[in-house]
Amino acid sequence: MTELIWFRKDLRIEDHPALTAACAGSKAPLALFISTPAQWQEHNMAPIQVDLMERAVNALAQQLAQLGITLHHLALSRFDDVPQALTQFCQDHDIDQIHASAEPELNEQRRDQRVIDSGLALCLHPGHCIMPPGSVVKEDGSWYRVFTPFRRAWMARLRGQDLSPLPPPTGWPAVATPATIEFDAAKESSTLWPVAPGTPQRVLNRFITERINAYHLYRDRPDREATSALSPYLSLGMISANSCLHAVLSQAPEAIQEQPGGPFTWVNELAWRDFYRHLLVAWPKLSKGENFNALADKVHWENNDLAFEAWCQGRTGFPLVDAAMKQLTQTGWMHNRLRMVTASFLTKNLLIDWRRGERWFSQHLVDGDLAANNGGWQWSASTGCDAQPYFRIFNPVSQSKKFDPDGAFIRRYLPELSDLSGKEIHLPPASVRPRDYPAPIVDLSDSRRRALERFAVMKREDS
Repeated sequence: MTELIWFRKDLRIEDHPALTAACAGSKAPLALFISTPAQWQEHNMAPIQVDLMERAVNALAQQLAQLGITLHHLALSRFDDVPQALTQFCQDHDIDQIHASAEPELNEQRRDQRVIDSGLALCLHPGHCIMPPGSVVKEDGSWYRVFTPFRRAWMARLRGQDLSPLPPPTGWPAVATPATIEFDAAKESSTLWPVAPGTPQRVLNRFITERINAYHLYRDRPDREATSALSPYLSLGMISANSCLHAVLSQAPEAIQEQPGGPFTWVNELAWRDFYRHLLVAWPKLSKGENFNALADKVHWENNDLAFEAWCQGRTGFPLVDAAMKQLTQTGWMHNRLRMVTASFLTKNLLIDWRRGERWFSQHLVDGDLAANNGGWQWSASTGCDAQPYFRIFNPVSQSKKFDPDGAFIRRYLPELSDLSGKEIHLPPASVRPRDYPAPIVDLSDSRRRALERFAVMKREDS
């Protein structure tokens, strides 16, 4: 009998509990990746992320071949096709046990349950979180709804634990690398993100060496290279969050003691990543596009199609918003501060349902991730768990002056504004506004007033 390791969004050989378990025997396991393009499209996966995943799968195949493990590919359409095809594959290859990483999304969980119900021996392992969902709960066993106490409990659980990443498996002679795997799906070039073996670790090491100590000072500045740039790799599991945490703590062990500074601030972001995944498991309705806060069901959205199109295309007349949207459509990535600014503008100033923005982001992000994308959008729209208060509305002009003070980021993505002064570029006066740049599509004061009126339905009676 042979063990099978079923890869999903965990495209790595290091710190991989499911792979380690599959390799525990004396015989090399087989490896499998299942592509489901119709399902990906239904899940709004961006073509640029599909391309990155295809490249990552082929890089993984080469790494596995050096370890003596052959990666097979099943080209299906949807998750519904998986149980039958997987059953046939296991029969053809005399598979006794399947190992895979558990996933937090509802459809993925249902897929795995159908595989188990079909009679296959599927063993699910942790790996998508640092702390598995359900392992960080209150004293009464209930799940946290507020981030800060979750983070404190999360850090307390981690102190004293051995966080050393699992090493890659060894023990078998190399095999031939299989033929190039190609997905029958729409793709856009993702070559801005290399996938050569060791790349994510090198990106992490560079961040820790060169940037992390000042991360808390400059992380909100889109005009600087101050973030880790790891999110595309984390989204596809090309590096584990645990490996990231271990690397930071190896250099700055105080980061888990809640001591202010760059390392703690970045570890805090890893905690947010876990938090949103825990929520996805605890409240499956989040995978269905429902508001976490039921009071938000009463919000009346305007959903102006012309305004939404202007936002999508970066034609709102607010340079920071527009530059951010251009960054997304041109590169497949957007700075995190700008994700909050653009989301606030769409939901509060334009009164457009957050689900439309979430979908647009998913369709374009190279680092698309349901837990993080849903969590971020519902936080910005004040509809989510531990979200910003409904009356907090980012002013895109103030945000621009504060976080892109010289307009360097704006000029990078809106060259038509490059000749404006540092004072003019944040909201160009009509007298100097280029003809090919639009006037603001809303008045900030009026739109803020409307938002406060609409979102007042979320004010609790006891507040």
